[in-house]
Amino acid sequence: MPARPGPRNSLTDVPGLKVGQAADTAVRTGVSVILPDERAVCAVDVRGGGPGTRETDALDPENLIGATVDAVVLSGGSMYGLGAADGVAAWLAAHGRGYPVSSRPEVPKAPIVPAAILFDMANGGDKAWGLDPPYRRLGIEACEAAGLDIALGTAGCGYGAMAGGWKGGTGSASIVTDDGLVVAAIVGVNSFGSVTAGDDRSFWAAPFEQGAEFGGLGSAGLFSAADDWNLAKLNPGLRQNTTIACVATNVVLDPGQAKRVAIMAQDGLARAIRPAHAPQDGDIVFALSTARMAPADPPHVTVGRIGALAADVLSRAIARAVYEATPYPGTDVRCWQGG
Repeated sequence: MPARPGPRNSLTDVPGLKVGQAADTAVRTGVSVILPDERAVCAVDVRGGGPGTRETDALDPENLIGATVDAVVLSGGSMYGLGAADGVAAWLAAHGRGYPVSSRPEVPKAPIVPAAILFDMANGGDKAWGLDPPYRRLGIEACEAAGLDIALGTAGCGYGAMAGGWKGGTGSASIVTDDGLVVAAIVGVNSFGSVTAGDDRSFWAAPFEQGAEFGGLGSAGLFSAADDWNLAKLNPGLRQNTTIACVATNVVLDPGQAKRVAIMAQDGLARAIRPAHAPQDGDIVFALSTARMAPADPPHVTVGRIGALAADVLSRAIARAVYEATPYPGTDVRCWQGG
């Protein structure tokens, strides 16, 4: 049987993962939380010129925790959105999860929660939060909502996002191979670059589409003149654009192998967005292993396969984010299905 999307065509097709999402419609922002059932190996690759992160240094394999995490957070809100990880960490600790830092029972565990953010501050939402940004609350709400179903488009971390000239959003996709490998991605698309080609309808990710998961237009419309960025954002401000993602697999990976998968997965971002990794972007990809399946092939073959599949599913997830996006309530922001 050929490789095919999983039953949900989302990150939660990877056994051992749940995803929770929350949004604040007044603020026009949101949070997505990836929750492994058990601590999972994690790596990160940063390519954008304006990233915003938390605890990514902890993922270096030579450091204390051995590149394992309790959750990964993708959030809107620019630097304020990093506060979502505070709420996630508090929720995890309250549920007895985290890195054990002491044998004394009164000392809480220390959840390891790396995070990345995108800029959705200029979308017209109410950002007058004073000393109480909503992100810690949204992180907790996302944890409480965690499950197997993932809302796409104007939801979660991509609620307030714009992808070039289109409404951006949250996307996800998966693939299952005939020998049982599962690889999947979740992404918040707030890119400077355009996700569509010269006809302004065809997705750059079209060659990787499974069925008609983002419109089924095919590749005929894929063209662009040199130095023409199509529906990219014009005159972007620094740190106002980012694509943040997490790819995952059920296959056992060590931290170095997970890092290689994250690096390879970035190619999927570059296939789906033109241009990508610009100075104005904060492009970041995490890679997770839930270690439910031992690899049958030599390590270099296994990692190469997973990395190639991760690039493909990330491309698809990016297109799905824009394809599924809907306008904010009461607005006519340009959306692919209505534009």
